[in-house]
Amino acid sequence: MIRQPSIPLRMVDGRELEEEYRSVLRPGELVRDRDGRTRRLPRYFYEVPSWDAALSLQLTPHFGLWELLDVDVRETPVMRDFPRYVPCAIALLATHLEVFRQEVGTVVRVAANGGYRSPAHGVNEHASTHSWGTAANIYLVGSDLVDDREKIEKYGKIARKVLPGIWARPYGHGPGFTDDHLHLDLGFATVVPHDAPDEEEGA
Repeated sequence: MIRQPSIPLRMVDGRELEEEYRSVLRPGELVRDRDGRTRRLPRYFYEVPSWDAALSLQLTPHFGLWELLDVDVRETPVMRDFPRYVPCAIALLATHLEVFRQEVGTVVRVAANGGYRSPAHGVNEHASTHSWGTAANIYLVGSDLVDDREKIEKYGKIARKVLPGIWARPYGHGPGFTDDHLHLDLGFATVVPHDAPDEEEGA
């Protein structure tokens, strides 16, 4: 049993979920990123029982859980239904977004499919930090649509100034670049609960 964190959602070991979820989330499995490097997928998740629960839960003063779970039909069906499972590192992402929002002093909007998406999401061709719950695609800051070089570079610079260790995808076209949103991520970070089993167990 994993003790309850301050977030009022049940925390679960993904390896103990039913097969329909394990096959999609692939908890603890090694996958390859765009450059062929191996990364280990998250093992521990928050269980989100309903869309109402996602709507009502504020992770930070200005970011609700729902904003980081909003997906379209390219997400695999089991992850568009509830309960839904999101990596525990989603709380780290929300905290970083909150600091960024405080710096810009206005509303920050995350795109659909721009927060968490499962490893089985149709957009994913390789290991993506979105599947760790550590990446956000921002399309609007205040009244600014972040969809051109000027805005992407402006807000990327602000994020790098106030968020140590953040990665802002550079402006450009093609893989590894962005030309119509600001992509921020914390890398392939995972959160392991205090009383989780030994990491070597079943690794």
